[in-house]
Amino acid sequence: MSRRGGWDWYPRPAPKRPPPTRGIKVKKIGATWWGQRWIEALERLSRNYSNRLARGRTYARAGRVHDLEVEPGRVTARVTGSRPTPYTVTLRIAALDAAAWEEATSEMAKQAIFAAELLAGQMPKDIDQAFRAAGRSLFPANEKDLRTDCSCPDWANPCKHVAAMHYVLGEAFDKDPFLLFELRGRGKDQVLGALRKLRAGGDGAAGPASEAAPAREAIPAVSLAGQVPGDFERCRGPVGHLRFRIEPPALPAALLRQLGAPASWSLDTAPVDLLGPLYQAAGALARDLALRPGDEPPPPIK
Repeated sequence: MSRRGGWDWYPRPAPKRPPPTRGIKVKKIGATWWGQRWIEALERLSRNYSNRLARGRTYARAGRVHDLEVEPGRVTARVTGSRPTPYTVTLRIAALDAAAWEEATSEMAKQAIFAAELLAGQMPKDIDQAFRAAGRSLFPANEKDLRTDCSCPDWANPCKHVAAMHYVLGEAFDKDPFLLFELRGRGKDQVLGALRKLRAGGDGAAGPASEAAPAREAIPAVSLAGQVPGDFERCRGPVGHLRFRIEPPALPAALLRQLGAPASWSLDTAPVDLLGPLYQAAGALARDLALRPGDEPPPPIK
């Protein structure tokens, strides 16, 4: 018991339990524009509870959030606080219906850059234009779009436990933007599969005329029977007309972006930010060498 003011006796607050070993420790909150957009939704919801947001960030960085699960329209997690039993936190946001998804996907398919960036694990900056065409938004637009609940006794909504889960979810979206799609009702395979189908002109829908695939000549069958090994690399006849197009990729270091950071990566800087410029420089040098006239010496390597 603790004595305060000479007559006011009440118990000391229970000490906080240590974070669980399986807790999710947030390193960088809102590292991407879409992760930051998600955090902004929480800040709009919590403009009157800035102290709880600060405590929520502390909880998220300490790894007090665990057992995070994302499903269409719903996110659940457990948050370890001062009580023996972790608090149960729930966040709900309406999943988009099939008609809205079909219209949004159709709009996405009209722009090649959308498919290229999504395949590279990036969220296109103008992605919400596709959803606005369906009269919806991918991100929460106002307070009414998000409903949160926590088993703790705090009367404020959101409490620090809800805020902590929200920050952890923002970092999860940074690492995998398709989790945001899944929360709104469609998984990665569904979205990319529909995009590929629409871009290829599936279900009778014609793809963009400017991107129609050129007709391919039939390739004759090849047989090695009776061939001399020494003649294998020699051309047996004239080579047909070959055409090449060498140009920069639509999205630099796309493979690095898609793979993300390996489990052993310990640096604060993402692999694509650290190695991406080297990939770009190597690609530019390779294109320069390929397009340079044969009698011109290559540039010096810096």
